[in-house]
Amino acid sequence: MIKIGQYNNLKVAKIVDFGLYLDGGEAGEILLPARYIDEMPEPGDEMNVFIYKDSEDRLIATTERPFATVGEFAFLQVNEVNKIGAFMEWGLPKDLLVPYSEQKAKMKQGGIYLVYLYLDDATKRIVASAKIDKFLGNKIPRYAHGEKVKALVYSHNELGYKCVVDNLFHGLIYQNETFRPVELGVELDAYVKRVREDGKIDLTISPMTTVRVERLAADILEKLRDNNGKLPVSDHSPAELIQELFQCSKKDFKKAIGQLYKQQLITIEPDHIVLVAGE
Repeated sequence: MIKIGQYNNLKVAKIVDFGLYLDGGEAGEILLPARYIDEMPEPGDEMNVFIYKDSEDRLIATTERPFATVGEFAFLQVNEVNKIGAFMEWGLPKDLLVPYSEQKAKMKQGGIYLVYLYLDDATKRIVASAKIDKFLGNKIPRYAHGEKVKALVYSHNELGYKCVVDNLFHGLIYQNETFRPVELGVELDAYVKRVREDGKIDLTISPMTTVRVERLAADILEKLRDNNGKLPVSDHSPAELIQELFQCSKKDFKKAIGQLYKQQLITIEPDHIVLVAGE
C-alpha cells in the first residue's frame, strides 16, 4: 500500500511519451512525469519516489525531494496568502496549504513559520498546521539517559531553547547548557538528560560526561599540536577563557586535562598546559 506524503519504492509498470507509470497496487498506476526522469528505467525496475496529489486531485510521483514529509516539522516560507489560506514553499511545484483554521495567527506573505505536515482525513491531501502543540506529546517518551535525539530548535526564552524532539515531543535545552551557539530553525543532535513527568524532555547539546570528556581531551591534544605544544590555559584559568577556547564548562575541562595528565600526555602548569615531548 502506498503512503501519500512519503517516499515509496515502486516498480515501473509502463513507459509512455510523457513519462512512466508506476505500480501503486490498490491505488492503481501513478504517473511519474518525464521532467523528473534523468535516466529512463526499464519496466519492472524499482524507483524511490515521493507521492502526493496534484492540483487536479490525482496521485502523482516525483523524484524531487520536498523540504519535509508527512509527520515532520519544518520551517517554511509563505509564498502566497488568499481566501483559502497560506501557501508555503516546500520544494515541490505545488505549494503547501496551511488553512486558516490551522494558523495560530494570520500568516503573512514572505513570513517563515514552523509547521507540521499531515494528511487531511477528508481529501487525503498533504496540508500543514502551525498549531504544533496538538501534534507533540501524544505518545509516552521512552528514552534512556544520555540517548541521542534530533532536536529542531524553534523558540528561545529566559530558560533556554524550545525544541521539537524526533518530530514527536517537546524538548528544552537550558540556557546554561549551551556552550556553543544555538540557532533557531536548525536541527541538531542533542542528548536526553531527563524525561519529565509531563512528557517533556530536558536536553543537552553535549554528549553525556564520559563521551564528552573523551572528545574534549582529543580536541585539547589537537589544539596543543597546532600551537607548538603549548596553550595559555590551565585548571586555574577563568571559566570564560575555557569556554572561549573549547566551548565547554570549566568542570569538563578539568576532567579532560586530568585524564591527559594521568595518561602522561601533558603537563599542567599554573597558567598553561604543555604537550609531553614526542606526543
